[in-house]
Order: sequence, then structure tokens, then C-alpha cells
Amino acid sequence: MIQQLNCPVCLSANLQQCLTAKDYTATGEVFPIIHCHDCTVRFTGVIPEPDQMGRYYHADAYISHTDTRKGLVHQLYHLVRTVTLKSKRKLVNQLAGTRRGTLLDVGCGTGAFAGAMQASGWKVVALEPEAQARAVALELHGIEALPAEVLSTLHLSADAITLWHVLEHVHDVHEYMNHLHRLLAGKGVLLIAVPNYTSLDAQHYQAHWAAWDVPRHLYHFSPKSMQQLAEMHGFAVEQTVPMWFDSFYVSMLSEKYKGGSLGFLKGVFTGLRSNIHTLRHRSHCSSLIYVLRKVRG
Repeated sequence: MIQQLNCPVCLSANLQQCLTAKDYTATGEVFPIIHCHDCTVRFTGVIPEPDQMGRYYHADAYISHTDTRKGLVHQLYHLVRTVTLKSKRKLVNQLAGTRRGTLLDVGCGTGAFAGAMQASGWKVVALEPEAQARAVALELHGIEALPAEVLSTLHLSADAITLWHVLEHVHDVHEYMNHLHRLLAGKGVLLIAVPNYTSLDAQHYQAHWAAWDVPRHLYHFSPKSMQQLAEMHGFAVEQTVPMWFDSFYVSMLSEKYKGGSLGFLKGVFTGLRSNIHTLRHRSHCSSLIYVLRKVRG
């Protein structure tokens, strides 16, 4: 295990443990969540070595790699995904200003988004660290994803780069951001979707909030910390886009982790409350898509 003694974003030592979170997906282990008082990022304070991470992902319940339909929450996820894939495609087309560009999808999982973009005319390069997920992507969506470690050796000029709930997983966030800057075309768009611990559902569930997802999630971003990370690597945050369905999905999972009766209904109610709150405070959505552009070459 690696104990993180400094903030992984701004390197500050002005830190404080704010809670502990349990790995409900694979092992049942408990991990500290640390808050940085300077950039406001939170991070998992003790993390596995990179070569130890596999056992935390190899669980039937981890939908990003298995495409599982087990359980009501995961069945609803698949129903909603049809809608979200269309909205993501529309968003990328609008922001990139083209329908036929080159797309780099980092952390493609089982390939649903990459497959949808490829089918609509984009030239897609997809990366995924897990062999199991790459196999599912090829079988279900015809996506021949490359291992994620080839990111450092890729040579392309992408009109759009997407990371859908990926950046919170990578061990060296600064190295990743440097590569993304190198691979993005001058007028291209970088879309980074991550959970938002400043959301109402996160405040409601505290340690049971499903989006802590320790230790797979190494970082837990706030809008302020994402803006600082972007600026450190030559990007500007152009806008943020709420991911409205995430509040329901995360809230229902959080209720499952809490246990008790009426969990599904309570999760729907909390997700709805979170989205109503977001209508007044747009940066407080359960998950946000950060739209980044280069401000230096």
C-alpha cells in the first residue's frame, strides 16, 4: 500500500482526514479520505500499488468492466444508458464542431460510447486498462480497444478526447494531463466527467456515498480542484455540464450500501432532491462533465 502524505494535485501538506469509506464492491476494506485545505481536492489516503489494483476491479458487481445486469440498480443503468449515449454524442458533436472527427476515448470500459461514436462516423481510438473489459468491448460493440499504457506512446491529433469517469482512477494524474494536452488538437475539446463530492447527495450520504468507490477512485474532485488541475496543465475550464442521471444511480447504490427498508424509493427521492438543488447551484451536481480547451500550445 502507498500512503499519500501530500496532496496529489497541488502537493500541499495542509491536509486533514475527513472520513473513512468502505469498499462495498470487492473486498470490504476501509480507506481514509483526506481533504486538501488548499485546492479542496479529496483523495484516498492509502492506495494499493498499481500492480495490486486488479483484485479491486475483478468483481461481478463492477459494471464498468463486466456490463452486468444483475440487480435492479444495474438494470436501470442499462435502460438509462441508451439516453445518455445519445446526449454524450450530441454534446461531443456540438463542442467539437464536427460529426466526423478523430475521437480518443480514454478508459472506454466495455465500449458502449466508443461504439456509438464509431457507428456515427467518428474515427475512434479507444483505450482501456482491463483485458476483461476490452474483450467485452470487442464482442458487444466491435471496438478493438488498446491497453491504456499505450497512452504515452500514442501520436495523433484528436478533435475530441473523452474520459467518462476515468480520471479519478489513474495513479499519476499529472502525467495523464500532460499526455492529454499533447494529444489534443489546438481547437479540440477535452471532456472529463468525474463525481462531485460537493453535491447534495454526497453531503447526505457521507461515508456511504457510493461515488467514493474506494480504492478504485483515488481522487475525489470539487469544481475548484478540477479548475486548478486544468490550469496547471495549460487548459481552461470552458463550462461544466451536469450529469442528471448520476444522482439517481449513485443515491440508489448508496441506499443499498446503507441497508434498511425502502432503499430504492429513498434513493430516487434523494437523487431528485440533489437535482433540484443543482437547478439553483449548477456546480453541485452529483457528477459533472468539465469541458476543457487548450490555452497554451
